[in-house]
Amino acid sequence: MSYQRHTGGRQVSFAARLAGRTLRFTGCSEFISGQGRKWGGIWNTIPNFVEIDKYDFVPTVPLDAPLVFLSRIESIKGPDLAIEIAVASGRRLILAGNRAEWGPEREFWDRRIAPHLGQKGIEWVGEVDDVKKNSLLGSAAALLLPVQWDEPFGIVFAEAMATGTPIITCERGALPEIVESGQTGFFIRNASEGAAAVARLGDLSRAACRYTVEKRFNVTVCSKQYIRLYRELAAKP
Repeated sequence: MSYQRHTGGRQVSFAARLAGRTLRFTGCSEFISGQGRKWGGIWNTIPNFVEIDKYDFVPTVPLDAPLVFLSRIESIKGPDLAIEIAVASGRRLILAGNRAEWGPEREFWDRRIAPHLGQKGIEWVGEVDDVKKNSLLGSAAALLLPVQWDEPFGIVFAEAMATGTPIITCERGALPEIVESGQTGFFIRNASEGAAAVARLGDLSRAACRYTVEKRFNVTVCSKQYIRLYRELAAKP
C-alpha cells in the first residue's frame, strides 16, 4: 500500500496488525514514511519519479531569464511570497497554475495575487500542458515555489530539476530530501532570504540538477525499487 499524502492513524495500525509481514507500506518520501511508522507496520521509502526523456535539459539560460512559479495558485504554495521575492529582486515572475473560483482561496487570489498581475514583470499564464511545462521550466532561472506547508513530495520540483532548473523553496516536509541546498537550490524563510537566493543563482549547477533526477527520481530507477520490494514479498512463505 503506497502513500502519497500525509498519513498515520488507526487504519494503518489495524492494517499492520491484521496483515503482519504480508503487507508492506511505502511512502513517497521519508517524511511520509516517518509519519506512518509511528502507527506500525514495515515502511519503505520509494520516491515519486519523472519520465526523464520527456524533459529537455537546458544547460544555460539568459541572464534575464524569468523566475517561474508552477503549482496551484493557493496560499499553501506561497505565490504571494514568490511575488514579493521577484519584486524585491527586480526579476520577472511567471505564475502558472489553476486558481480557485470560489471560497477562501479565491479571496486570497483577489486580495494577494490579482493586484500584482501586469505590474513589475509579474505575469499569470494559467494552466499549462506537458509541452508548455517542459518549455516553461527549462527557460526559467529558477523554480520559485516557497511552499507554506509540509510537502509530501512535490513532483514539480523533480520536473524542474530534470530540465536543469534549480529550486528556491522553503525547508518543509520532504523538500530537504529532494533539494540539496547550495547545489541544486536554496532554502529560504522570508522575502529577504528569497531575494538573496535569487542573487546567488549563478552559484548553482544546472547539470547537478539534471544528474540528481537521473540518479534518484528517474522512472527506471524508482520502478526497480518497487520490483525489488514485490519480489521480496512474493518470496515470503
